[in-house]
Amino acid sequence: MSLLNSRTRASLLGFCSLLLLSSALHAAEHPAQASVASAHPSATVAGLETLADGGNAFDAAVAIAAALAVVEPYGSGLGGGGFFLLRKAGSPPTYHFIDARERAPLAAHARMYERNGKVDPQLSLNGPLAAGIPGLPAALADITSRYGRKTLANNLVPAIRLATDGVSIDRIYIDRASWRLDAMRDDRETARIFLDQGNLPEEYSLMRQPQLANTLEKLARYGRIGFYEGETAQKLVEGVRAAGGVWSLEDLASYRTVERQALRYPLSDGRELISAPPPSAGGVALAQSLGMLQQLPWQKAEPVQRAHYVVEVLRRAYRDRGLLGDPDRVANPVNQLLAPDYLKRLAAGIDPQRATPSSSLPPAPAWREGDHTTHFVVMDADGNAVAATLSVNLPFGAAFTVPGTGVLLNDEMDDFATDVSGANAYQLAGSQANAVAAGKRPLSSMSPSFIESPTELAAFGTPGGSRIPSMVLLAMLDYLDGKPVQRWVSSPRYHHQFLPDVIEHEPRAFTAAEMADLQRRGYTLKDVGRAYGNQQVLLWNKKSGEVQSASDPRGIGLATELAAPLR
Repeated sequence: MSLLNSRTRASLLGFCSLLLLSSALHAAEHPAQASVASAHPSATVAGLETLADGGNAFDAAVAIAAALAVVEPYGSGLGGGGFFLLRKAGSPPTYHFIDARERAPLAAHARMYERNGKVDPQLSLNGPLAAGIPGLPAALADITSRYGRKTLANNLVPAIRLATDGVSIDRIYIDRASWRLDAMRDDRETARIFLDQGNLPEEYSLMRQPQLANTLEKLARYGRIGFYEGETAQKLVEGVRAAGGVWSLEDLASYRTVERQALRYPLSDGRELISAPPPSAGGVALAQSLGMLQQLPWQKAEPVQRAHYVVEVLRRAYRDRGLLGDPDRVANPVNQLLAPDYLKRLAAGIDPQRATPSSSLPPAPAWREGDHTTHFVVMDADGNAVAATLSVNLPFGAAFTVPGTGVLLNDEMDDFATDVSGANAYQLAGSQANAVAAGKRPLSSMSPSFIESPTELAAFGTPGGSRIPSMVLLAMLDYLDGKPVQRWVSSPRYHHQFLPDVIEHEPRAFTAAEMADLQRRGYTLKDVGRAYGNQQVLLWNKKSGEVQSASDPRGIGLATELAAPLR
């Protein structure tokens, strides 16, 4: 019989863990290299250029995000928004989460997409009525002023140069544009800038965006008011309203980013997950999934058994998504969703051999309490780091560009439950917590994340709509399994989101025998017919100082390191 009761043992273990953590963090050296991984080589170069010119990771993040807004109009832009997860070096480090999610216009309401008594899904996907008030320009200004060393004008130099001089059209651009070609043709300004006489542009042809360069120059010169007030704001509102949208000057002038507490969840091996809080549902899903997997022997399982465990925890995490919404408008039961007893109950309900039909799961508890996105990671030589996921929602957003600005608008209003009894473009079920309302932020799957311990820091993130949390989870499991960094971004992918009750997967995710085994267990499988996602990851070994980054081979991104200056 133990001489200490369980509570005393837990307290002593916790105290010892804190001492170990404090000692290890104090002894940790600076990274031996700075590092950047982004979805486009020009954006990676913008980040490296900023670091080499004396900027820190936060300056580099602004330069990268602005560059991506120019070179990846299908994934992000000044007309969109995103989430920035910041790690500020120190003993201990501190984490900051910048919510630059779009907001619904003040004229928005729950029935704005109904026509003749029925919801018209096209209205929340194409055209100016689909667009929320952009958050990215405010984030660029706020991150620079709060955390950067350089001026906003300095940090926007690479993006302005790219917009002025032009960027070469690549295969990813052409692929994404082909998905949205009809919608892009419907808007004269979008077709003029992003197509070639109404057709897909040729690979390696040059895309120049002088009007976007002018908009960026005003942001650089005047800060946030250079976009949200004055001439640019006037053009944005006039262009949107002339085409049937409902924006107002007040919508733009009142937009603010929100700095929220990062979601933090301890893992059983001394590591900690640091991720996105609501209005991201992705961070909560990751924490729940990892918490359930800690109750299951996933690391010892053969491939099909491991996939079974992963799918079942995702099924339960995605079911709970419907409880979440804009934290400024909805009470989010995050503490209850991450409570150890609750996650143990969920894990205990997983049959080790059979699929659990989603229709058989009870509704999520009613608690109350008072490829069309982009991602990058960057770390500087002091240990500051940023993981950021940015979006315009579907490729090329709403396929509507405001005349005279070069700003291609998002269609993030579809991320609301425009039909609370239906589903959105990613087949995510609607919920009242995420219903459209004036000034509200829509729920998101974007999940920029860190996993940190006294000896390592790993950073994760990807585009991919509703599949973002499952992709990030699979990369995290490769990391926890000790796999090399390049494996995290290249492993085959599969996904389950509660409804529809199907495992979606890449063509090479399972062998024929593994698919037959999963089907015997009661699963329905759907080959999506293509590779998906575009992960960017980073690993810092604090003992050796080595930093490694990797860019998804499915894309055209670039991951590279920059030698740290001598100290």
